[in-house]
Amino acid sequence: MRIGIDFDNTLACYDKVFTVAARARGLISTPSDLSKLEVRAHVRSLEHGEEKWKALQGEVYGKRMGEAQLMQGADNFLLACKASRIRVVIVSHKTEFGHFDPDRVNLRKAARTWMEGQDFFDPGGFGIADGDIFFEGTRAGKVARIGSLGCSHFIDDLEEVLLAPGFPENVDRILFDPDGQTSDHQSFARHSDWKSIEHAVFAA
Repeated sequence: MRIGIDFDNTLACYDKVFTVAARARGLISTPSDLSKLEVRAHVRSLEHGEEKWKALQGEVYGKRMGEAQLMQGADNFLLACKASRIRVVIVSHKTEFGHFDPDRVNLRKAARTWMEGQDFFDPGGFGIADGDIFFEGTRAGKVARIGSLGCSHFIDDLEEVLLAPGFPENVDRILFDPDGQTSDHQSFARHSDWKSIEHAVFAA
């Protein structure tokens, strides 16, 4: 068994970060915390919304990366993989630099630094090999990497990835869908939390 996992919004949770960053830019005024999807919907509805959303993403995934949290329950899943000596590989569609980012923060380095801070590579933590982290510049490249790594399972929050042309047919596709935003699809299992994913993978 070899488990492949997406990074952004699957392992790293940005809900609070997007709310704080959007509020600081004057894009939202609500005092309550919103989910990333709610922030995205609102920002995209504004004038020049798509550009504003891409700029916000560049900030959150770059200089605000350190404010992200590990997705609830992901720690237990990664520790279970470690205990069972199951190799975990992380495959992310992530460009080197964000759109409209004047600071030119290297997004890939920011993600690695965050992982280090979360003990991803520590033998006493999750024990993931540094060489098992892959960043791809395109979705097609991500899909190809999943195939070349020989993953038995792949977990992603985007059904577009799991349904992408060329996605390896022999990989068990798992959709992480905490907000219940997608409809059931026969090609993959949909789970709303990591505990459910852990049960499905280890009960198989």
